[in-house]
Amino acid sequence: MLLSFHPLAWTSICAKQMQSLEELFEDFQKLNAVAVGISVDGVPCKKAWAESLGIEKTSLLADFWPHGEVARAYGIFREKEGFSERANIIMDEEQRIVWMKIYPIRELPDIQEVLNELAKI
Repeated sequence: MLLSFHPLAWTSICAKQMQSLEELFEDFQKLNAVAVGISVDGVPCKKAWAESLGIEKTSLLADFWPHGEVARAYGIFREKEGFSERANIIMDEEQRIVWMKIYPIRELPDIQEVLNELAKI
């Protein structure tokens, strides 16, 4: 499983990050993996954003309440800003973290790098 954290919906880099998950949906399936996008935005926001981006197969999850609890659990919540780091976390079937990378907020993650890591599992 890939947990792909992004800071906030309706921002350009976050949109490209989530669109890359959608574009490579079948590649994730071939690797027996599910990719999900996660941010602190609420469910209605995430639903509208997914629709606006044409995301139909990839789940976009809301870490809205308790605010940022999932990001906090992985140590990637930015308290000062109130949102998560931009990060990709790969988990194995036992839900153990096997690979994790935090990216600069303004950097689009290299999704091929993630696919390469998934192929190693």
